[in-house]
Amino acid sequence: MSHPSIIGIDLGGTKCAVSVPDAAGGVREAARFATGNPEETLARLGTEIAALSPAHDVVFGISCGSPMDVERGLILSPPNLPGWDRVAICEQLTARFGGRAFLMNDANACALAEWQSGAGRGARNLIFLTMGTGMGAGLILDGRIYAGTTGDAGEVGHVRLAPDGPVGYGKTGSFEGYCSGGGIAQLARTRLAAYPGDSVLQQVPLSQLSAHDVGRAAAAGDAFALALWAEVGTRLGEALAVLVDVLNPERIVIGSIYARCEQWIAPAMQATLDREALGPSAAACRVLPAQLGEQIGSHAAIAIARYHLSTPSKS
Repeated sequence: MSHPSIIGIDLGGTKCAVSVPDAAGGVREAARFATGNPEETLARLGTEIAALSPAHDVVFGISCGSPMDVERGLILSPPNLPGWDRVAICEQLTARFGGRAFLMNDANACALAEWQSGAGRGARNLIFLTMGTGMGAGLILDGRIYAGTTGDAGEVGHVRLAPDGPVGYGKTGSFEGYCSGGGIAQLARTRLAAYPGDSVLQQVPLSQLSAHDVGRAAAAGDAFALALWAEVGTRLGEALAVLVDVLNPERIVIGSIYARCEQWIAPAMQATLDREALGPSAAACRVLPAQLGEQIGSHAAIAIARYHLSTPSKS
């Protein structure tokens, strides 16, 4: 039996996955189970990790939502993990299995994953945008994760794009309001209520309208849905122009919604980015959909461990 020296843990609000690197340089999910309270989840994690017979010098990478204390390895009540308050997950793992354990914000971890194994390979300055339920960013600057003074760098969803508009991150007109799943649903409901024409989305109860519905309508050629995605693309381009001007990345990788709906978002996004950003900076930056798909969480957890192994001075 092999004794893995790297084990990744993707701790989400609904599921927890335990992964190891595979022989081809990718990842293999060894276990997946529903996330519960800290006691039962940590007990199950211990069982699944023990079944892998980890090496004595194993390095654990743990990807989880914020807030957290990275230096102390503490999970601090993320919104998607009620009851997980001051959970010392790194200490608990190393006390039982030895080795080292590193905790990281899931947006930063996904940035690492796409940088190591996906659309960001070869870049030195990279921004990863989640563009899923919320809008967050992971920043890799000069070949290193940039976490900021308090570990909160990359909270781009809080940036206001307009005085009014859909609510995201507790702020009207924010980047998260315009370009996250929840925000796109809000925008669709507002626009559809005042839409004078016909749309297949009018068959969906307004209170149940989702970004997924808007995607399906666009795939069917619905004019309302296509116009809505163009509006989302324009707002995305405005936000990207700020990031490009401030951080001058060579690549921006966008996950989830963008990866699925790029064909309807990208034209307006690129036109706006070209118009709003500094010319040389925009010309040097490529915007790409994330490549790792539904397995990005497992790749992210493994990427944390690999990153700390390659940057010992930061461990």
